[in-house]
Amino acid sequence: MDVVVVGAGQAGLSAAYHLRRVGLRPDVDFVVLDHAPSPGGAWQFRWPSLTYGKVHGMHALPGMELTGADDGRPSSEVIGEYFTRYEDAFRLRVHRPVHVLAVREGDGGRLRVETSEGVYAARALVNATGTWDRPFWPRYPGQETFRGWQLHTARYPGPEAFAGRRVVVVGGGASGTQHLMEIAEVAAGTTWVTRRAPVFREGPFGEVQGRAAVALVEERVRKGLPPQSVVSVTGLPMNEAIRRAREQGVLDRLPMFDRITPEGVAWDDGRRVEADVILWATGFRAAIDHLAPLKLREPGGGIAVEGTRAVRDERVHLVGYGPSASTIGANRAGRAAVNEIQRLLDRVPPADRSDAPPPDEPTGGLAAVPV
Repeated sequence: MDVVVVGAGQAGLSAAYHLRRVGLRPDVDFVVLDHAPSPGGAWQFRWPSLTYGKVHGMHALPGMELTGADDGRPSSEVIGEYFTRYEDAFRLRVHRPVHVLAVREGDGGRLRVETSEGVYAARALVNATGTWDRPFWPRYPGQETFRGWQLHTARYPGPEAFAGRRVVVVGGGASGTQHLMEIAEVAAGTTWVTRRAPVFREGPFGEVQGRAAVALVEERVRKGLPPQSVVSVTGLPMNEAIRRAREQGVLDRLPMFDRITPEGVAWDDGRRVEADVILWATGFRAAIDHLAPLKLREPGGGIAVEGTRAVRDERVHLVGYGPSASTIGANRAGRAAVNEIQRLLDRVPPADRSDAPPPDEPTGGLAAVPV
């Protein structure tokens, strides 16, 4: 293959679309590998109470708008169906479930992509694996002694599972606040703890503010530091639900506890909170362990990236990583990666494909779709 795309979420599908736009053919010139069981990327794993109307800024994939969605349906269903239609319309032929085990140096200047369905030799790689598979679990003294239930937000089942329980929610991001507000309506009691005091953003958040926030995340990635989420620098948008929860005391935050006890959590100043559940809404890390054999990480712990290209290997492009982790950022990154990959491929004559089947066109004709 000329290109292997790893991951079929927003960023991976965007990259696949643009690979088709420049004339590369699925299963002939490029292949898309996805380890999830169905289309939908990480969205298919979202909790049922996250309806489409609660989704913050789902940007349409290139070439096909998402229209007529019912705000009351689970986002996992709405976006899963949308991604399915998209893959079918552009005949992207995503291979799933396929697990990418390792990417290492191969023969003849190619990358050796080792997967559960075999080995691919690629001239370039688009890594679009996101973060969902790497939930971050902090470690605190006494954690193993807790007699209750501990879970990460990645496995959040919805508020009903917490009815009548005393719940400690850890984390000040968007997921933590959403979960907390839902759980507070059915729980016997809730406690919210965060490492830093949360920042609630008042007023409009336009293009200028968005660009400034993305630039801060991009600067970390350029330096080879682990990327932060965009929301970590933008703060939490103030809305009516959050304002009401603050008035009701649901969002009264406590500083991070110092240890976990069998009955709950405790601070060194003597404060204790009894709990039946600790919900860790502590975010995710980039799922890039399969790239370890290429030695792309910098001393700071992250992969230094210029645009989408890994600084240590121009054949590797990371999309949906750092500043392109938003849905609109993933779209732009997919296009940018393909533009650079096309220049890379043009420098090296491609293999003879005189016996390859002719390309097929997606339903409606790809060339007619404006970008």
